[in-house]
Parts: sequence; C-alpha cells; structure tokens
Amino acid sequence: MKSVRTGRLRMVGLLAVCLLLAGGLWAAQQVDKKLNLPIAPGPFQPEFESFTQYQCPEWFRDAKLGMWAHWGPQAVPMMGDWYARHMYVQGHPQYQHHLETYGHPSTNGYKDIIPLWKAEKWDPERLMALYKKAGARYFVSMGSHHDNFYLWNSQLHKWNAVNMGPKRDVVGDWQKAAKKNGLYFGVSEHLGASFTWFQDSHKSDKTGPQAGVPYDGADPKYQDLYHFPAEPGDKAWYSNNPRWQQQWFDRIKELVDMYHPDLLYTDGGVPFGNEVGRSLIAHFYNADAQKHGGKPQVVYTCKQESKGMWIDDLERGVMPGIRPTPWQTDTSIGDWYYNKNWKYRGTDWVIHMLVDIVSKNGNLLINVVQRPDGSLDPEAEQILAQMADWIAINGEAIYGTRPWLVHGEGPVRAKGGNFKEDFAYTAKDVRFTTKGDGTLYAFVMGWPENGQVTIRSLAKLPGVTGKITGVTLLGSSGELKWNHETNGLTIQRPGQKPCDYAVAFKIVGEDLRGFKPELAVPTPSAIVQPDASGKYTLAPDTTELHGNLKEETQGGRPNIGFWDNPKDWASWKVNVQPPGKFKVIAGCATVHSGASLVVEAAGQKLTGKVPATGAWDKFEELTLGTIEIKQAGEQTVSIRPGDAQTWKAINLRSIVLTPESRS
Repeated sequence: MKSVRTGRLRMVGLLAVCLLLAGGLWAAQQVDKKLNLPIAPGPFQPEFESFTQYQCPEWFRDAKLGMWAHWGPQAVPMMGDWYARHMYVQGHPQYQHHLETYGHPSTNGYKDIIPLWKAEKWDPERLMALYKKAGARYFVSMGSHHDNFYLWNSQLHKWNAVNMGPKRDVVGDWQKAAKKNGLYFGVSEHLGASFTWFQDSHKSDKTGPQAGVPYDGADPKYQDLYHFPAEPGDKAWYSNNPRWQQQWFDRIKELVDMYHPDLLYTDGGVPFGNEVGRSLIAHFYNADAQKHGGKPQVVYTCKQESKGMWIDDLERGVMPGIRPTPWQTDTSIGDWYYNKNWKYRGTDWVIHMLVDIVSKNGNLLINVVQRPDGSLDPEAEQILAQMADWIAINGEAIYGTRPWLVHGEGPVRAKGGNFKEDFAYTAKDVRFTTKGDGTLYAFVMGWPENGQVTIRSLAKLPGVTGKITGVTLLGSSGELKWNHETNGLTIQRPGQKPCDYAVAFKIVGEDLRGFKPELAVPTPSAIVQPDASGKYTLAPDTTELHGNLKEETQGGRPNIGFWDNPKDWASWKVNVQPPGKFKVIAGCATVHSGASLVVEAAGQKLTGKVPATGAWDKFEELTLGTIEIKQAGEQTVSIRPGDAQTWKAINLRSIVLTPESRS
C-alpha cells in the first residue's frame, strides 16, 4: 500500500509541476502583449490625474446609510468569514469543521459546498422593505467574494448563482427589490484578491493520514473555480499575473455593463495598482457620464486614499475627524458571513457608529448578516426594527446634512483607521451635523442623567458672530429651557427621553458657523484618568502602540492584537491622583500557553504567565501583583513580553489598576 500511495503522490506532484510551468510560461508570454482594456468614451482616462475631475454625487452625500448583503455559499457552514480559504488550512477551526461535517478537502472541497447553498427562504422584496424602514438609502449586493463564485448571471464564468446553488440571479433580484423601494443600488467585488487568496486549495495536509494528498483545488478540471497554480512569489493581495488581471477586468466589466450599478465597491486598493484597475474605474465613470451630461453620478469606493478621486473606504473603522471629501465605513452587525458562534452588535453600537461617521462627512455601509437560506435571525430583525424607531425620530438630523466646524466634543476620541470601531460613548460625548448656516443638530450620545447638557463648542466668546434663537429636542413636543453663556449652551432636558441610544437637539439661529469651538473646547488629553472609585482602566483607545501591534475587535469589544513579535509593546500615560499601591490585572486571551508579560510603572516591574484561554475571544483576568506609585501626576505604564525566546502571541483587552491603599 505504501508504494502505491507513494507512486500516486509522485504522479500528482509531477502533474502539479507541469501545470505550474505551463501557467508560468503562459504568463511570461503575455508580459509583452498589450492587455485588452476597452473603456467607454468620455472625459475620464485611466490615469489618476484624470480622476481628479471626479466629484462625489449629491445623492451619496445625502444618503448617509447603506445596507449590504455580504452573502453567498460561504454562509452554508455557518462558521464565518473566509471559509473557502481556511477550510484548506490544516489545523484551522474551519478546516476541522469541514473535515468533521463534509469530509476531507482532497475529495469534498469548496466545490461541494456550493450546491448546498439553496437560499430557499430568501425574499429580497421583504428584506429590502425592512432595510428601507430601518433607514437605508442605498443597498449593496455581493457580486463575487474571494471564492470566485459569481452572484450574477455571468456569461464568462459557469460558477455562478444562476447555474448553481439557488439558480437565481442574486444581483439582479436584489437590484429589482432596491429600485422598487427607491434605494440606490451597488455591487461589491472581491475578485481581485481571489487569484492568490485561493491558492491554499492547491496544497495538502502536512501531517496525518492524508499528508501529501492534494486538495481538490489541485485537480485540473476545477481550475476554473480554484484558478491555476500561482507562480513562485506571486503571493500579494493582488496578483502580478497579467492573465489573471485581464480576467478580472473582463468579468467586473461584465458585471458593471449588465447591471449599471450606482455604486461599485472593491475590497482592496485600486486593483493591481496599475492600468488594469484604473481602466475599469474610467470605464465605470464614463459609461455613467454619458447618461448625465458628462458628469458621472456613480460612486466607486475602495480601500486606498483617493483625495476625492473616488470614495475612501475603511473596513470596521472610522476617521479621527472631519474629512474634506466624503468617505465610507463598511462594517457588520456580526461576522461578515453567518457565524453561529458570534453575537450580534447592539443597536446602540450601530446608532453611535452612524452618528459619529456622519458628523465626520462619512457614510455607514453595514452588513446585515443573512442565514444560508436567506432569512434573518430574530436578533437581526430586532436591530432593524429598533433602528427604524430611532431613524423615524432623528432622520432629519442625519439625511442631507453636512459637517459643522468640528465633528464633536467629549472624552471619546477615535484614532482613526481600519479595525477601530469600538468606543464607550456616554452623554458627555456630543456629535454635530448641520443644514445650512441656520440649523445645527447636536447629538448627545446618551441620556444626560443630571438633567442637563452643556455644549461648550457653542460658548459665547469674543469674536463669535453666531446667534442662537431656539432649541428643541427631536421627538419631544415640550418646550426646553436653555441658557447661552460664556461657558457654552446649557440645555435642560425634558423628563422623558424620546428615544434610546442618542438624542438630537435641534439648534436654530443665525450664522451658526460663526462660533469658535477650537477656543471653547480644549484638546482632549490622551492621559488615562481615574474613575469615581480611583480605578484606572488602560484600554486600547488610549494606548500608544509600538511596533506592529494593532487594535482589533474580539468578542464584540476592542483589544490589542497581532502581537506576534516579542519586540512589540504598548504604553499608556496615566494621571495618578493620589499615589498609592495598586493591584494590577491584565485581561488576556490566547490559544497558546507559556507566554510571560511584564508590566512596568514607576521603576517597578510585575511579571506573570498568561494561561491558554482556549480562544482568541475568550478573555480571562491575569493578576500580576501589586505595584506602588509614590509620586502623583503623570506616569507611564507599559506592557511588553517577558521573554522573547518563549513568547507566544496573545490578545490584550485591558490593564486595570485598582487602588489597595492610599499614601
């Protein structure tokens, strides 16, 4: 048996080498051939300089809220995002799930998941009505994820939803429902990364009884789904292979030309960073410009800074302040694909994200997670219903608004960037939107428990020309008492709140851009302050990260992650008032054991071993000991690996300093 198996492996290996050489030879032959990149005639050429004439259409600036169906065959296992790739990574939880549920990926691969996606309970018209009522002004359908399966009626690729799975034109049916409900319609394409992303399907187990047996992606008859083998070194997000670049252009152009979407989203920067991606953008703009007197009304958005040439997109993150050009956050109320192990975000989180983003000249595109059959969980429908109640009261302060002089005031500060979207807003945080010079909306991100709120950005200071003539609370019919003085606008709230999550005060007057908020509100400090009990919570939003550490979200809350390098560390500035002894507790999560942490403060060190918690989102408290800080005032607290040789990656949610005694 051993000799037979060995012979089989040699034959498969030889075949793989031949395919690799053939693909590489084809690619080499194409380098000197000019790619076929036809674009519609019009004012835009495939050059960045040409894109500077683009102007974001008013419909997008007014819309503020979009909803997204990040949905497809990868929802079937109900194990979350990137299933089509991770099921080919031995040791990954999704690999293990696939092995136990569907069989080994050498025979039962992703191609066998696709027919299981039936979408038998999918009712796009009902869902679109829910999304519209919840506040969406535009809707985005998945076009193709990195799994290379198309949700449109492609004539270029047989692996599509009309031929397989639900046997429906998913993009087309979503579009009909969106237009029927008066929503603008967009599509998202993730195809550009597919060519290198899917290469794990060509590999094999490294250990165990199936070691060396190629996964089904290595089978030549499935190359139209899994792609041919990549050349050595072709591992970046975007492939450098001209054959794949041409394929991407042809197929995304087909998508655009068939459905003429109002918005096109790319999961990455401008595809391939060259003329291929720029040509598609130029074609998208020009084709629409022909219908609108030379001025396109479509939106292209990707994860690359644009300076107004398209719409900048942040994944699960926000900007730190007002951007001069419109932008967009894309995020989800759960995992990207349906994940039975994830909890949904609360409606308060969704509303706070929306208000903060709109105050900074942005839009929120949020994924409403669908089950494999196309339906929504009761929790998801409840979030939509609660959003609908809130938007019915506060919509006028969201839609059609523009940023004010500053986006807001209060203790919560956003550093800005991808994967930074968790902030503990309270009634002390205020966010602003405007309509003209005579109407200002001040969102208070909670219900003021002390009966009043003071907006310091509206202080009566020398040189202020703005005049306030009236203040009302959206959703409340009672008269409000208010005073406008040198310390700001103080409003007495009514006894009953009109809604949950955030309330909007409507401030009317004259020349409301004539205030000087930069003088009225001091720059927020990054120094951690004690709470009422004297405890200090050192969290991700106030840390300074050193090295390649990043803020991310696990278990619905922010943490410091990607701690793979023992040279990386984090620090905080802490205002110690008064000094004393403090018990130090770290909140950690890791699948490893043996890593040691060192916390340093006031010339002292505490070391502790981090136990394996079993999952990256399962946090446990690690008591490191007691540290004495003898001097009041600003102190630096840092945390770093204790031993580089034994370091294993961890996630850190917080360090808490609890006073034991006072000196």
